[in-house]
Amino acid sequence: MTGLPRPWALLAELTHACPLRCPYCSNPVELVRRSAELTAADWARVFGEAAGLGVVHTHLSGGEPLLRPDLAEITASAVRTGLYTQLVTSGVGLTETRMAELLDAGLHSVQLSVQDADPVSSDRIGGRRSFPAKERAARLVVESGLPLGLNVVLHRHNLDSLDEIIALGLSWGVSRIELANTQYYGWAQLNRAALLPTREQLARAEPTLRRWRDRLAGSVEVIWVVPDYFEGIPKPCMGGWGSLSITVGPDGTALPCPAAYALPGLDPPSVRDRPLAWIWESSPAFNAYRGTAWLPEPCAGCPRREIDFGGCRCQAFAITGDAGRTDPACALSPDHHLIKELTEGGDPAAPAELVYRGPRRRRGAVGEVMVSAPPEQPIG
Repeated sequence: MTGLPRPWALLAELTHACPLRCPYCSNPVELVRRSAELTAADWARVFGEAAGLGVVHTHLSGGEPLLRPDLAEITASAVRTGLYTQLVTSGVGLTETRMAELLDAGLHSVQLSVQDADPVSSDRIGGRRSFPAKERAARLVVESGLPLGLNVVLHRHNLDSLDEIIALGLSWGVSRIELANTQYYGWAQLNRAALLPTREQLARAEPTLRRWRDRLAGSVEVIWVVPDYFEGIPKPCMGGWGSLSITVGPDGTALPCPAAYALPGLDPPSVRDRPLAWIWESSPAFNAYRGTAWLPEPCAGCPRREIDFGGCRCQAFAITGDAGRTDPACALSPDHHLIKELTEGGDPAAPAELVYRGPRRRRGAVGEVMVSAPPEQPIG
């Protein structure tokens, strides 16, 4: 590992199956089948190898990890290796029995997602009735004594509810609220035109955020994931490509970030075939954009190159078709006009209606994509 950073986090995508159908989901449009998922024994080996690399924290995520009947076994194997475990869940399927099993397994914390503070709007965005299940899940986690965090993906359809969303989290007893402005990968990229907020919405949200942060300072952590389409300053790609974190998909595919499924030519390795140490240190996929030596201009001569590493590779590919270009979110990028066209004039290539995440296929103008019909149950 000489000269290489040591990873500290592992995103364990246990399954792509999910009871919700959120149109902003960052899972790949081509979802991994249940039959291709790693076994609990596979995950136990992965956790051991991750701990050996220096990883200290794992998110048990999906899809919906509660759809794995062996979730408690998987959790226990992570805990035995010394990893801090956080369950990332929609809350659907979290019963008293499952909560007790996870406590016995040694689970350390829970991050619960909600789509809006208003139950009708939350259910509409999620694609099915789920708000009561989220309320129940929040209560079960708080009663268990585990720390509860709230994650809310923000977009055009809920950004104006920021006040109510934060108040909801406080009423549920959360210790952390992550307000994650939509990152346009996977299903979110497919729905970009329908999800992009307006500049006016973001301008209204900023004083709300400041007010709550001042009020909650020292008690509840409020995280704001920057909407970099609008800022002109790119975010670092996962803290630097191949620098901090490893994602392992349901089928064992190993990636430097969870959105890298879409990058052509990356040829990501699998934990079924290679040890995690080799994947981190030697795989072409993890070394493809590591460090700064590969950077093009204007990044190569930029004083921020050790801060943002040229921005997000997946975003560069999503907007320009070339993962090696400067992230167009940067105001200095030669492709920044493409971002401005999206934020100022909309995206004419994307559908205006929400496309719900799901397993059906149909052929459209952009080729064969996995799409779904609107929610089976009319809401509102």
